[in-house]
Amino acid sequence: MVIGSFTQTIGYAMQASAPPFPLMCISFLLTGWGVALQGAQANGIVAGAKSNAPEKLGLMHAMYGLGAFCSPLVATQFAHRHRWSFHYLVSFAISISSLLALMAVFRGRTHDECLEEIGEPPAQVGTSTDNKYRQIMRQKVVHLLAFWCLVYVGVEVSIGGWTVTYIIQDRGGGPSAGCISSGFFGGLMVGRIALLWVNRKVGERRAVLIYGVLAIALEVIIWRIPSLVGDAVAVSLVGVLLGPMYPILMNQSAKLVAPWLLTGSIGWISGFGQTGSAFLPFLTGALAAKFGIQSLQPFLVTAMSLMMGIWVLIPKSAKRED
Repeated sequence: MVIGSFTQTIGYAMQASAPPFPLMCISFLLTGWGVALQGAQANGIVAGAKSNAPEKLGLMHAMYGLGAFCSPLVATQFAHRHRWSFHYLVSFAISISSLLALMAVFRGRTHDECLEEIGEPPAQVGTSTDNKYRQIMRQKVVHLLAFWCLVYVGVEVSIGGWTVTYIIQDRGGGPSAGCISSGFFGGLMVGRIALLWVNRKVGERRAVLIYGVLAIALEVIIWRIPSLVGDAVAVSLVGVLLGPMYPILMNQSAKLVAPWLLTGSIGWISGFGQTGSAFLPFLTGALAAKFGIQSLQPFLVTAMSLMMGIWVLIPKSAKRED
């Protein structure tokens, strides 16, 4: 995690200087690699916790929602300035504080040493002599979770990005339409904390289905009812409903995957899922170019329906090589 944070910080330092385009591409490679390394490790550590893992995951991913809520508001302040790249100085400063916090917390200790400090038993170790990657890739449930993650992340990013274009072009929104994106991610943050009690009450698997059906209904309302204010509210509510799904995915992974394979499996699930943030928005743009931005809502409804279909296929339990 410390190495990932350090690499991410280097990437932001490069971006803040507005380097030539090839170097800018390299800087994003560094930040992406750093974020991915931290994401897999952080989810693996928290999801594998023996006490209150769902609540801890909800809180951790709510902080993601907070960052995504603030980011468009911060970026807007720099978008029309001559030195637009100074936006990345904000990211650089936050990344530095994250790096220092990680160094202070872990202090070079192993996972087991950190668990011992908080009174939890060390992580279990598998007895198989087979390569860990081979063990992970043989598990069908890991690939189902990864495909679900791909669709979820794609839907999340498509809503967060393309909805602004939809509101401006189809609903006549003005320059402040960017705030709707912040409203969506703000809803994401709220949902990951406020709906924890629902997850406990009805069960995580059933909660995802309920949230999915309600989110689809709201997307249909956005699609069929032309109201600028109504659409803004509905988009925020969709964020509230989609918010708890990713932490639930991580918690379900911890229940379905052997403990000694958890971090690697989460790395594959989240890494494969992250391709959805590129593929689905790209597909959205291709459809918008051919059929108009009006195609966004039917596309999102279809993608959400696919997401619910995959979720139903994920088994309730999986055999472990304990």
